[in-house]
Amino acid sequence: MDYSYLALKFLIGGGVLVGVTFLAEQADPKYGGILAAAPITTTLAILFTYSEAGQVTTQQLVMDAFWFVIPTLLFLLALYLLMARYPLLPSFGGAYGIWLAAVVVMNR
Repeated sequence: MDYSYLALKFLIGGGVLVGVTFLAEQADPKYGGILAAAPITTTLAILFTYSEAGQVTTQQLVMDAFWFVIPTLLFLLALYLLMARYPLLPSFGGAYGIWLAAVVVMNR
């Protein structure tokens, strides 16, 4: 395993997270949301998977990512609604519970 390549992937992913929080805090949460919702992480995963595993595995990754966006949408909706009634950590717990249930249903 090439550890410098692994470190590069880690730094790129971390850079996206830093960008999201920076934009949300310093500019406008809307811009942080745009970056968080942008397919940057998916694009990076697809590029790295293609370079390491080839076309067929990458195509399957793209199709699976498409279908598993549905649980992510449910997670975001649940988190938004739960945060109106509960503190952040319980809201995350409930939203992740809904996400996990949706993943199990989608995976069958």
